[in-house]
Amino acid sequence: MADLQAKIILVTGATSGIGEVTARELARQGAHVIILARNRQKAERTRQEIIAATGNQQVDIVLADLSVQQQVRDAAAQLHDKYPRLDVLVNNAGLMFGAKRELSADGYEMTLATNHLGPFLLTSLLLDLLQKSPAARIVNVASMAYRFSKPTLDDLQSEQSYSPVWEYGNTKLWNIMFTQELAKRLREHGISNVTTNALHPGAVATGYGQQTGGIISAVLALGRPFMLSPEKGAETSLFLATDPSVAATSGGFFSKKKPEPVKSSFNTPANNQKLWELSEALTKTNFLD
Repeated sequence: MADLQAKIILVTGATSGIGEVTARELARQGAHVIILARNRQKAERTRQEIIAATGNQQVDIVLADLSVQQQVRDAAAQLHDKYPRLDVLVNNAGLMFGAKRELSADGYEMTLATNHLGPFLLTSLLLDLLQKSPAARIVNVASMAYRFSKPTLDDLQSEQSYSPVWEYGNTKLWNIMFTQELAKRLREHGISNVTTNALHPGAVATGYGQQTGGIISAVLALGRPFMLSPEKGAETSLFLATDPSVAATSGGFFSKKKPEPVKSSFNTPANNQKLWELSEALTKTNFLD
């Protein structure tokens, strides 16, 4: 078990599932953990549970809905005011939405806004804090669900065609492509003290997908007894956040703590770059240009 004393670690989506386990186990190893969550009540309950389970009092809360870009900016400003640096950022939050296409407060398709644009913007706004760490890591929770995708950059908002499953799969592919392009740009800018990797946590028995409704929720409910526990699902996130063996690895995709090839013909350097540029435009940010 790694000794994470004095490490400052931010985990998004940490009030349930693998995010909660990740935050708890990082706290158990001595880290100063910051939970980023949408719901104050859930966040406070999770904070108290982590403190009770680990004896570590250094558990803080920052509130933000990742689908709302102003809230992401406000959260980043709070983090800058309160912390001297950030050692690890775990972009864990991710949701599958319902059968009907929804829009975020900024007018973007909700799955894209929550699962990709929010983490993209948050990472861009926190990069300077990460650079103040001697050795920082950005861990992006993606999924093998990228295989269930119909990726196109010409209809990023899914205005022409929408399906909750395809949209979720698309955003998990965007997570991987973002990780690869971020690793490339960090290298090109000579930023050697920040690494980034993505991962597949496994099919995890959590409440994920319940809000989708219909046949998808039913299938997920039937499959839940055969899925991994959140504890098993969090193992690769914890591995990438703490293990010395991957300290210098950047741009990888991991499953069961091992590198995993990304089998998507859409995953090309040109598409990675185009996705990055579109993401910059949609979040109104310049990120490692």
